[in-house]
Amino acid sequence: MTRSAVSRHKFRIGLKGKITFFLALLLAFVVVLLSMLVLAGIREDQQRRMEQSFAQLANSANLRVRSEYLTGERVSPDEFMERNAQSLAVDLGGQSGMAVTLYSAAGVFAGTSLPVQPLTDVKDALAHTAKGQAAYITLGNQILYLAPLYNADQFLGTVQFHGSLQEQKMFYRHIRDLFIGTGAAVLAAGLLLGYLYVWRQVYILGKLNQAARDIGEGRYLDKPPVRRLDEVGELAEGIYDMSGSIASYVSELNEEKQKLLTAIQRLQELEQQQKQFIGNISHELKTPLTSILAYSDLLGMYSDDPVLLQNARTQISKEAERLYALIEKALQLSSMDIYDFKTNAARFEVKPLLEEALGRLHIKAEKQRISLSSDLINDQVWADQDNLMHMVTNLLSNAIKYNRPGGWVRLSNRSEIASSGERRVIIEVADNGIGIPEELQSRIFDPFYTVSDDRSRETGGTGLGLALVRSLAEKQHGSVKLAESGPEGSRFVITLPGDPIEIGSQEK
Repeated sequence: MTRSAVSRHKFRIGLKGKITFFLALLLAFVVVLLSMLVLAGIREDQQRRMEQSFAQLANSANLRVRSEYLTGERVSPDEFMERNAQSLAVDLGGQSGMAVTLYSAAGVFAGTSLPVQPLTDVKDALAHTAKGQAAYITLGNQILYLAPLYNADQFLGTVQFHGSLQEQKMFYRHIRDLFIGTGAAVLAAGLLLGYLYVWRQVYILGKLNQAARDIGEGRYLDKPPVRRLDEVGELAEGIYDMSGSIASYVSELNEEKQKLLTAIQRLQELEQQQKQFIGNISHELKTPLTSILAYSDLLGMYSDDPVLLQNARTQISKEAERLYALIEKALQLSSMDIYDFKTNAARFEVKPLLEEALGRLHIKAEKQRISLSSDLINDQVWADQDNLMHMVTNLLSNAIKYNRPGGWVRLSNRSEIASSGERRVIIEVADNGIGIPEELQSRIFDPFYTVSDDRSRETGGTGLGLALVRSLAEKQHGSVKLAESGPEGSRFVITLPGDPIEIGSQEK
């Protein structure tokens, strides 16, 4: 570790210090704010109660003065105040327990319950009372409250009450000092509890950090590092799940490594299979050639035997056709596997093509006493016409070959909408022939595979037809499958795009 790194580590403020400092600021702010709000509320409540109390005293004084004015001699308000103000002030002072001063309607001092006349300047307050409004003046610990006196709508004068704020201020200072002491205690206790809580959280974070280090070093967890019913517990569960996922991924990587080794072994096996393929096709080519050579020798030996000549001609022609078909299909399959196969796909009506395919195999079906039928609809397909014709005729030819005398073959088509929303064209070739054993159905599309050697020799099959059909279908973004097969017959299904295939879809 470098000197600068050591220095940074030495003077680094830890999470405990940062959170404790933040809690201290937060608690101080809350205590100060709460104290200010409560003290402001107390002061507001004191003022409201004081105003209510003075308002009640002013109402009582107004009733007393009005009663005196109405029961006495009918004089002007100023003369009434001049005659009765002093006695009324003393009387009101005795009732209220406060010093009372009365002013005439003109704002002139009229009488007071105090030993001497007050010298306070109340001109501005008297101007408010003349307008029918109450006013008060604060002088240190003293307060003067002035209110108008009325007889109905007739302004008689102003009453002034002398109150003390000493008790209110003492109560306010007491509450303030109580808040300061309580706030300091709350702040200290909050800091202590906060520090202990933060220390606990930092300890838990340390355990999570250690768990992360263990995962990084390949020591995966067998249980969550912390068990809690909160977000930290969820984080611990997440780290535990991540540990399991990483362990699973590492296991999968090891499996993939094993698969790669297996693939290398498989490539070696494929190399061996390639050699076997060459041997198989050599054998398949040798069989018809051997038969042709044998009949050629017989022709040289018994050239005067007409029956032998006819039989040899027929067999040589049959074996030559088989040899030609074998070579042609092998070359087609080889070109599709080696070269980038191109198709001249276009949209066209599929019904005429299917009808033509039936027409091509009509004579062959009659020879085999097989009935051909169709259930065709007008529909459009996106495919290569030549390739589709080859696929359909191959399936029809197989259905005729591997059938019983008096059997039937049916060709049909329809459209379907796939789950992706694409329209697909379905072409089905069904028959009531001899069927394919269930245990052999998965291999019928493999090159050079035939269900039985006897049937292959009888029908001239090469084992390449269905492999070629599957390759043609896949190259056109379609598929071919054996939908069902049994003693009652077989049904093959070709699926092709109904509309042009986008480039993105082709890549998929």
